[in-house]
Formats: sequence, C-alpha cells, structure tokens
Amino acid sequence: MAKSLFILALALIGIFIADQGIKEFFILKAMEASSLPQEALYHRAVDVYETSCINMRLVFNYGVAFSMLSFLAEYLKWLQLVMITGVLAYVISLKKLCYMLPAGILIGAGLSNVYDRFNHGGVVDYIYWHCGFNFAIFNFADMMIDLAVVWILFLNFKPKFCKENEKVEKLS
Repeated sequence: MAKSLFILALALIGIFIADQGIKEFFILKAMEASSLPQEALYHRAVDVYETSCINMRLVFNYGVAFSMLSFLAEYLKWLQLVMITGVLAYVISLKKLCYMLPAGILIGAGLSNVYDRFNHGGVVDYIYWHCGFNFAIFNFADMMIDLAVVWILFLNFKPKFCKENEKVEKLS
C-alpha cells in the first residue's frame, strides 16, 4: 500500500507543481504584455503569443469546460473538492497499483485548478486553439485530466491490463 500511495502522491505533486509553474509564467507574461497588475487581468483576455493556429491567451475561467456551471460561482470549487475526494476514495478502495499513476495525475491536475479558484477566483487558462474553428481555451491541467480519465476508463474496460498480482496488499 505504501508503494501505491507513494506513486499517487508523486504524480499528484508533480502535476500540481508543473501546472502552477506554467500558469504563473503566463500570468507574469500577460502582466508584462499588458502593463497591468494581476487583479486587472481577472476579467479580460491578454494575448501573450500568437500563431495562425494556437494563441497563448491568458483568461480566467469562472466555470468548467466551455465556462459551463459558472453560475455556481463560489460553490463550484467546493463541489470540485468533493468530487476529487470521491475519486481519491474510489481509487484507494480499488487497492490496485495500476490505478495510482493516472489517479495521481487526475487529482493533481484537479487540485491545481481548484487552487486557482481559491487563489484567483477562476481557473487560469492560456491555450487557445483556433485552427479551422474556434475551440475552448484550456491549460495543462485540463489536458492531464483528459489523459487520466481516458487512462482510468481504459483500465476499467480492459481489466487484463491491471494484473491480479499488482493488487496492493493490506498492511498487517
């Protein structure tokens, strides 16, 4: 069990630190590009870098994907914390080593976005895809959440990839 929790914690901490570092970089670049203080950026979009397909555009998202559920305002971060706690409890109850890495990625990315809600009032997003069509603005944590969800679903639908001998032994 200790090995499993170590893997989960390492992934969680690594993703959280990487995501927060990238977000801080974009906040500082947007402050520099706009000559505005951080608080003035909370309700505007600032392009940091532009290309024909992808812009690095700092925005603060007050909802979830595509700004859905933004009407929940302050309650959204608490709802997300409950959901993250549920994922953690579910994965630990499985007691299977193969779930720990994707769960750590998922929880670390989720906590990073929730941290943004506590720290900035909304999630820091900065990747704007507009090649051929306008897509949502998202961040590294969002990509890691997508990756982890697909990984966990794959493990659920293909249990042979989660070998029985990987089952975590209970501590005596």
